[in-house]
Amino acid sequence: MKLWLAVVSGSLLGLATAAAAAEPDLSGFWELRHDSRSVPEARLTPVAAKAMRGRLREDLEGLRWCRFYGLAAMMDNPLDIRRNAREIALVTPARAIARHIYVDGRKPVDPGDFEATTVGSSVGRWEGDVLEVETVGFSGQGVTGIPGGGFLTPAMRLVERYRLLDGGDVLSVTFTWSDPAVFLASHRYEYRYYRMPASTNVREWRCDPEDPERERFFAPAIQSRK
Repeated sequence: MKLWLAVVSGSLLGLATAAAAAEPDLSGFWELRHDSRSVPEARLTPVAAKAMRGRLREDLEGLRWCRFYGLAAMMDNPLDIRRNAREIALVTPARAIARHIYVDGRKPVDPGDFEATTVGSSVGRWEGDVLEVETVGFSGQGVTGIPGGGFLTPAMRLVERYRLLDGGDVLSVTFTWSDPAVFLASHRYEYRYYRMPASTNVREWRCDPEDPERERFFAPAIQSRK
């Protein structure tokens, strides 16, 4: 029986590995360039529009004190992407926790049962050569701004679509954010990341909240939004 279970487990692992190998491999180092962002202005609710000034100040405070980036700010940086049969991991040199996009067939979490984080919980599935990812479970803390307007909230939902272009040298990611308390309509935009050489070594960017020069640098921007 033990031998039979080992054979079955090995066969399932082999099938999962083969399936992963048949899907586009997003692994590698990716960077944004001057022409990478196509971001329209978000249509905000009156309440959200009124809250934006305070939110911008909070984000500046977050940057000044080296708080973790939320998912939107994290994705506005170079990315190191790696994968196996179970998940796709994304890390960045910015001050952010790693993203884990699970592609093993699990369902999205129930936000009520999930301990929220700055980057939420992400579950992906392949539709041909496109990876569709749903993320929920945001804490609404840290640097929360969203390109084009708006901010992360615990009720926010994000759907992303990843696909390779130009023979795998360009990674297109479309972001669609939804929260009726923030947006009058879902907010959608696209980023295009360019593949960096395999020899690239992405290192963590140093951030020291006690650095007096850092305080001096951010002070004018923070003071202007009081």
